[in-house]
Order: sequence, then C-alpha cells, then structure tokens
Amino acid sequence: MADTATKTLPRLKERYRSEIAPALNTEFGYANAMQIPGLVKIVVNMGVGEAARDSKVIDAAVRDLTAITGQKPTVTKARKSIAQFKLREGMPIGCHVTLRGDRMWEFADRLLTLALPRIRDFRGLSARQFDGKGNYTFGLTEQVMFHEIDQDRIDKLRGMDITFVTTAVNDEEGRALLKALGFPFKAPADEPPKVTKKRPAFTGKRK
Repeated sequence: MADTATKTLPRLKERYRSEIAPALNTEFGYANAMQIPGLVKIVVNMGVGEAARDSKVIDAAVRDLTAITGQKPTVTKARKSIAQFKLREGMPIGCHVTLRGDRMWEFADRLLTLALPRIRDFRGLSARQFDGKGNYTFGLTEQVMFHEIDQDRIDKLRGMDITFVTTAVNDEEGRALLKALGFPFKAPADEPPKVTKKRPAFTGKRK
C-alpha cells in the first residue's frame, strides 16, 4: 500500500495561523476568532492597451502573467467601441488572474520576500492605498522583478495592479494584517503630503 504524502502548508499561511492571527486577536481583542482579519483573494490585473493594434501583445501578456502567478489568466475584453482609440467592442485589452487558497499564499510569499526587494531604489509601499474596507491595491511598473520572468525573452516592459482582498472591516485592521504578513509600508514621515485642490469661490457669475 502506497504511503500518502502529507501536504505541507504554504510557509506564509502556516505563519498566519500560528503567529499572525493570535497577535491580531490580542491587538484588537476580538470577541470571536472568526472576526480576525485574513486574506480572501489576490487579483493581479495587467492592462495591455496596445493589444488593440497588435494581437500578439496580449499573448505575451498572458504568458508573463501565467509565469508570475502559476495560473492561466482571463483575457479582459472591451465592453464598448471607442473610435478615437481605434477600439472595437470585444477586442482584448488586458488580462487578469484571481488567486485563492494555497496558490494565493504562495504568490504573496514570493511577492513580499523575492519580488519587491528586487525593485531598484525601492523605499516601501504607500499605506494610503486602502479602499476604506480593508482591501489594498498597488501598482508595479514592470514585470521583471519576478524571478519567473526571463529578462532576455520579454518583448517589452509592462506593469500590473495587484489587489489584496481581506476580511478586515476597516483600513486599520487591513493595514495591521498586511504589515504582519510582511508588507514593507513606508513610515508616515516618508509619505508625500496629500495635495488637496481648492475649488475657486463662487462669485455668483458663471462663465
């Protein structure tokens, strides 16, 4: 009778269960363990506007995103035609992947420990990119920081947006979760000041 191989948990998932979740429970004093914030999914989106002019570009984007995430992406298509951009309804304009389960945890681990440190002159991620409900989105300008990408074989540099969806009920809890997972957030003093545009006072006359 063949021995059944024991499936090992992803490293980051195991650390979340054994260290991070109990620490968050202590910090926020939850009445129920189910209230402890956790990761739900990670969405990686790569927009490829030039695919409207060259269909081979979308194939390259799909290849890169498959290598980075280990999952085949879904191609995003235009919902309507825009003549000035020579865009027709149904044309491919990007691709995206939704990661869940162990694959989500493995991607997060690779992103935080291998990919982000390879960014040139990296000074941390902004802690202001939360959506008010504990979910965090940030952008990368190129794909070459991932070890899975062969820099000698890429056709061009292309960026992506990465969204971490959590069960946190607010940004404070979401920030605490991601920081505990290893997100290299900038210190508040290093964040650029917010620029607020003042609307001109209404004088009673409209132009």
